[in-house]
Amino acid sequence: MSTTAGLRRIGARGAGRRTTRRTRTIGVTGGVAIAVLGLVACFAVLAPLLAPHDPNAVDLSGAYQGSSGTHVLGTDASGRDLLSRLIYGSRTALIGPFLVVAISTLLGTVLALAAVWFGGWFDQIVVRVVDAVFAFPGLLLAILATALFGSGLKAATAALSIAYVPYIARIVRSASLRERSLPYIAALRVQGVHGLRIALRHILPNVGGLIVANATLAFGFALMDFAGLSFIGLGVQPPTSDWGAMVGTGMAGVLQQHPQEALFASALIVVTVGAVNTLGDRLTERWEARS
Repeated sequence: MSTTAGLRRIGARGAGRRTTRRTRTIGVTGGVAIAVLGLVACFAVLAPLLAPHDPNAVDLSGAYQGSSGTHVLGTDASGRDLLSRLIYGSRTALIGPFLVVAISTLLGTVLALAAVWFGGWFDQIVVRVVDAVFAFPGLLLAILATALFGSGLKAATAALSIAYVPYIARIVRSASLRERSLPYIAALRVQGVHGLRIALRHILPNVGGLIVANATLAFGFALMDFAGLSFIGLGVQPPTSDWGAMVGTGMAGVLQQHPQEALFASALIVVTVGAVNTLGDRLTERWEARS
């Protein structure tokens, strides 16, 4: 067996051991969090089958009805079924944060790996740009984007994706620098293994657990940001169902002693964000334990 092949197998065995450690149980709280998120995801995917009514069907004569056999959670100011709107609202509540996390994680990881591998002036430029963007609040950037390009999901997604790239890039860069300093990486370089191959076959798999953990935490932050934008009218636009928008429109009902719309939507946001953060914390703890 050649030296290069041996080093690659050593690196692969190290990655395998780390993978084994990462697959250990995440505890009861982590399991509950996964169950909650799975339930919300099922609502989003199966909304047409689970919703008892058309979420946009207006019935002004039935405004602010209480819980009944026809409307389990009651109705809003326009007589629309709250349960149906909450179920359909899970779609917009999840799709925006998912897109933000997917885009920012991809860009941040690529940027961090390139900065670590090339180093020197390229790394310094990346660090300066990342720090500059990181200092700018993501929600404020999203508000500016919607003010310039109009309200809606697309502008908010683009702005928040840019804002979240530094968060991912800084963490991945730090972990990748530590991984690159290990002896097996130096040995692979001496043997002439291509830098791109080392980054993709060895460094990336060994920091993958940290990337997943921080992407999970970022999803919770993004969900809150999207809910905040919809609450102030810059996110998902009526009559589309959305939890954040329902909190905003439900505030009028609170003043009229009909808090169910704002209450139920707020509760779903809190529970979902809490589940995401709990899962992210468990994944982070597992990564730190193996490090």
